[in-house]
Amino acid sequence: MASSNHNHAKFQFRLDFINKLLLDYLMLSPEVVKDTKITPIQYEPDFPFKYNNFVYHISLPDPPPETSVSFSKTHMTSPGCVPIPSGTISFILRLSNLDAEGLYQATRVDNEVGILNLASTALAHTKPGIVPRVFGWEANTGSEKIGWILQECMSGEPLSEFSEWSLAQKIEILGQVAEILKSLQDFRIPQSVEGWGGVMFDDSGVLVGAPMTVVGAGPWNSLAESFEGRFKEALNMADSNAQLRGWRSNGVRERIDRFVEYGLAPLIAQFESKNDRCIVHGDFTTDNLLYDPKTGRITALLDYDFSCIQHPAYEFFCSFGTWDGQVTGWSSDPLAASFQLAKLTGRFPSRLVAQDDPDIDWEVAEAWEVELQKLDVTRPSSLQGIDKIAVVETLLGSLLPWKLTNEDALKKNPDEEKRKMVRQHGEREIDGILKHLGF
Repeated sequence: MASSNHNHAKFQFRLDFINKLLLDYLMLSPEVVKDTKITPIQYEPDFPFKYNNFVYHISLPDPPPETSVSFSKTHMTSPGCVPIPSGTISFILRLSNLDAEGLYQATRVDNEVGILNLASTALAHTKPGIVPRVFGWEANTGSEKIGWILQECMSGEPLSEFSEWSLAQKIEILGQVAEILKSLQDFRIPQSVEGWGGVMFDDSGVLVGAPMTVVGAGPWNSLAESFEGRFKEALNMADSNAQLRGWRSNGVRERIDRFVEYGLAPLIAQFESKNDRCIVHGDFTTDNLLYDPKTGRITALLDYDFSCIQHPAYEFFCSFGTWDGQVTGWSSDPLAASFQLAKLTGRFPSRLVAQDDPDIDWEVAEAWEVELQKLDVTRPSSLQGIDKIAVVETLLGSLLPWKLTNEDALKKNPDEEKRKMVRQHGEREIDGILKHLGF
């Protein structure tokens, strides 16, 4: 049972942890806890890769005995929480996986709760609310005290069949996504949250800057420092990776270092909107949206694990992939390059015809651009110099290829020759990007 050990080995431990949480935090009676249903969400025991979180639906008895369920407000003192409404019987509980790779464990729970609070305020005009309310949380403090977030169970259905919808149906959703994105961008970040990076609560319960969860460093004082810090962390990880060996073969590392030292800062300096920052969800896809099939309205935006405070363009580099809205920079593939150019400039072919690549949907990508334009959302096509920033992001992403840095991916591919081929492909990609940048 090699592959299932990652996630399933501590299955009972997590159930025991949840039961204790219901007793100690919600102060439910043992009788109510016994009758409470605890159901894993999107969980496969044999899933070969580590889950970032273990998510559960908590359903109390309906109706609960009045004498047994009385939520106390006195112990719910963590910042960012709201009182549990009387009569609530359904919750979502997110347990952090301490074994998850690529996430900064020390502040990831704080960051998610903090961004949930900011996003809730930014989208307060949306009725009913689409951001889950937080009822309780604790940060990761060790193997026996895992981090958790108890939050509102949102209504709605997953957009699991979005790819099969008609163009008109997709546009209805994309228009709503554009509205949400506009609100997140326009929200004024509190003065206490300085720089580019993550957020956390200080000892007084005030939201302040913190390391970026997917980087493990920050906050940074400028966009340029943000890029420099992210390059530093990525190269340090590449140095310690036996497969990558710091990209030191064939002079590639020297060229990367020269770009970071001499090319990065001047490039960022020419980016007119370099001082802009906003709430970034970081994983804004149909997988993290719920909707009402009867009305067609989005009812929830979920999972803020990758969220941060960054330049508005960053959302387009890491989100929107499920409707071809994600943006990258340089590509050696002519079709991919022309598609990315259209998204970067907002200029699509006047006659959109079926292409050879079935993975590219020109119609939906253009429809997304149109919806963004309608609301004057900050987007790649509205940002002067975004083409160069996109190339830098692509270079950053190429430094740590998932197939060679993820422990589970390496276990699935033990063949050294195949690993060598993946590395050679990555080196060619980095070489092409550096040449494109003039290094």
